[in-house]
Amino acid sequence: MLDDLIGEARARWGLDLAAGLQIAPAQRLVEVPIEPSRPLLIVPLERLAGREAAASPAEPLPGRHGPAGRDPVSLLARLYPPSHPVGRLEGDEPLTIATLRREHLAGPLYVAPIAPELAAAGPWGMPYISHRLRQPDGCPWDREQTHASLRGHLLEEAYEVYDALERGATLQLAEELGDLLLQVVLHAQLAAEAGVFDLADVQASIARKIVRRHPHVFGDAEARTSADVNRQWERIKAEERADAGGAAGALDGISRSLPALAASQEMQARAAALGYDWPNLEGVLDKVVEELGELERAASDEERHEEFGDLLLVLVNVGRKLGIETESALRAANDKFRDRFGRVERLAAERGVAIRDLDFEALDELWHAAKAEARRDAEGRREAATLAEEVR
Repeated sequence: MLDDLIGEARARWGLDLAAGLQIAPAQRLVEVPIEPSRPLLIVPLERLAGREAAASPAEPLPGRHGPAGRDPVSLLARLYPPSHPVGRLEGDEPLTIATLRREHLAGPLYVAPIAPELAAAGPWGMPYISHRLRQPDGCPWDREQTHASLRGHLLEEAYEVYDALERGATLQLAEELGDLLLQVVLHAQLAAEAGVFDLADVQASIARKIVRRHPHVFGDAEARTSADVNRQWERIKAEERADAGGAAGALDGISRSLPALAASQEMQARAAALGYDWPNLEGVLDKVVEELGELERAASDEERHEEFGDLLLVLVNVGRKLGIETESALRAANDKFRDRFGRVERLAAERGVAIRDLDFEALDELWHAAKAEARRDAEGRREAATLAEEVR
């Protein structure tokens, strides 16, 4: 039976078995890791197994379980161009991905491979494109890149993802995550050319690490709370560092390139996971008062510099105790300051005065006016959102 279908696909559509062949049961199509750059044969399950299809619904493949959900036709529409032909084995009606309907899956179908650069939704599309761009007849810019030259792009893309996260799950976030993924693919491509590692090593490294650090999920360990998980995580990381022959310090591995606030919060979180933490928020707030006093009593620039750093460190700890990401909180405060100062500039211009000609009292008056205006605008937006929700 299967040999007959393969033979028909070879005769009618030029199936080349040397390129490999994916065979997927129609009823379980959403569970199959389809690679569009390889030929695909879709066959009803009863034709493959000689029995009725299982009644249980197919579970979408993780990573492809978003907009397509459990609909196999929608999944194929995400993986292939709309005009791509779909061959009906045992039938002559011409089909394309755009005209394919669920009832067509009742019979065997053949989907020819697409060019690797068009397999955009497949996991190997971008690695192929990156490899192609680095070829002698590829892109001059891509051929010139090195690990060092790409460092700035990596940081830029990471910060753009960080900004997009403020708006939650959006299509813009998907685009920014793609830009960040490109940086991973590029570095893996450069390393593959040097014979050091490739993208498969990158994927295997992180997958093995995550499985190893979650023995309460993939093993027989127990972790009933997030605190249990954090303590277990830090213990396993310490063991890994010791096995690697390096120092087993809890703070090892925190990048010195991290923004200082983020690094401080990570260090204090790791220390807290090992039990070195204030028992309550009040103790940290008392420490803030203590550090403020030491800053006031500092007698030299060097002492003030040191005491100010200590104060910032404790303020980061306050944020951590409150469950606040301090880097994000300061960014939000910066945005608010930028908005309000822009309002101050506008209000001053409306009064026909230049900011540089105003004293502090006048500027402070404008600041409070800008603050009140911003509050009114925010209340108006909330009321509009509430009204829109009521209308829906």
